[in-house]
Amino acid sequence: MEIQLQNSLTRKNAPFTPISPGHVGMYSCGPTVYWFAHIGNMRAFLFSDVLRRTFEYNGLDVTLVMNVTDVGHLVGDVDDGEDKMIVAMLREGKSGYQIAEFYAQAFFSDLAALNIKPAAVYPRATDHIPEQIEMIQSLERKGFTYRTSDGIYFDTAKLPSYGRLSGQKSEDKMAGARVDMAEKLNATDFALWKFSPEDAEREMEWESPWGIGFPGWHIECSAMSKKYLGLPFDIHTGGIDHIPVHHENELAQAMGADGVLEANVWMHNDFMTFDGGKMSKSLGNVYTISNLVEKGFDPVAYRYFVLGSHYRSKLNFTWEAMEGAQNALNKLRNIVREYPGTTPNPSLQKEGRRNDEIPSPFKGEGQGEVFASRFLAAINDDLNTPAALAVVWDLIHDATIDDATKAATLLRFDDVLGLRISDYLGKPVEVPADVAKLVQLREEARAEKNWSESDRLRDAIAAKGFSVKDSPQGTKISLA
Repeated sequence: MEIQLQNSLTRKNAPFTPISPGHVGMYSCGPTVYWFAHIGNMRAFLFSDVLRRTFEYNGLDVTLVMNVTDVGHLVGDVDDGEDKMIVAMLREGKSGYQIAEFYAQAFFSDLAALNIKPAAVYPRATDHIPEQIEMIQSLERKGFTYRTSDGIYFDTAKLPSYGRLSGQKSEDKMAGARVDMAEKLNATDFALWKFSPEDAEREMEWESPWGIGFPGWHIECSAMSKKYLGLPFDIHTGGIDHIPVHHENELAQAMGADGVLEANVWMHNDFMTFDGGKMSKSLGNVYTISNLVEKGFDPVAYRYFVLGSHYRSKLNFTWEAMEGAQNALNKLRNIVREYPGTTPNPSLQKEGRRNDEIPSPFKGEGQGEVFASRFLAAINDDLNTPAALAVVWDLIHDATIDDATKAATLLRFDDVLGLRISDYLGKPVEVPADVAKLVQLREEARAEKNWSESDRLRDAIAAKGFSVKDSPQGTKISLA
């Protein structure tokens, strides 16, 4: 079954065909490590993770590269405002390298908490200054650059295709305010190399053919994606906010320096809002994964919440929605605990096996095969994760499918969903000693027909995150 993806470059859905048969080269814009990534940022990384997992589910090998921007770029992202890394250095009294390392490690911890599979490489901008200088020199040789008092700029008027990704004309784009327009030739021109201010010594600055300075934001991704994936490569992902500036300028740099598209397919996730409004630090509604944990949520519940919306749809975060996601995830976990434990079929791990060749029990037999086909159709339809989750619940509720087949099929589905089902499949709830004592006291109260005490103890158990269900086989304990 072919994979259909929407390409931001063409604004159309089309079958995906990798450049090299059986292999996908994929670049995802990573974090600028001057602060913690917030949950809106993490939506982009969850989206790219599901895309990568979908390719692998279809039997394709994936080389994922995700940059780490550890050299400051300007707050406005269009060459104006304060340098983000310098702002962080002044805020925390640390060096730029200390700032970058601390927040990079926090980012990696968040990825692990969300069960996002690691990239093949996380190149850092500061480790690839020579590659960035080399690409700027290539642009210079081909006549795409000019010099101002502020730095070396890309002349967008020299590239007829500039604006094809965003669909914006040059006059519609905002000019960078930091450079006097008397020096800047076109409003859309952008910095390739910035000169260090003469009256201030920067920590992060390098020698270059044009003088001491630091690279523009956009050049790092073009240079590093070229180094690790070659040009062109298959897929470039990021948030929708990258389209008008960052990704447009990446395209221009690769086209100018090498005469080819940087990537054949560009994919973008939409924004996340909070209670229907913008997320911003000034409004106090920017939350991190650690903030969710502090409020008692499992990070995987946030993953479940994100999967419940299509990546190209706006996603509104509310605490009520998070509670709903946590409850649904706990319900799923409690159900699979009752299933027999199973392990993936080793034959599925054979390199090059496509999903349409998957044997039982993952495809199931009879009616079970219908669910596997529906799931594959959902994820291959431009990552329709809401439909994929619906298939999961339809499978669980189908009384004609035996539990062993359900368990094996869910494990396979989780290769894409990443909900860590294997951690709970066939495994009883681990009940803390204090909760076990409350359960025992409740059973004694029920034996004595002391219903008010039984109800009080049930509430006390629920307050600790567990629920009890009375059955002919005895009391069953599950996560609330």
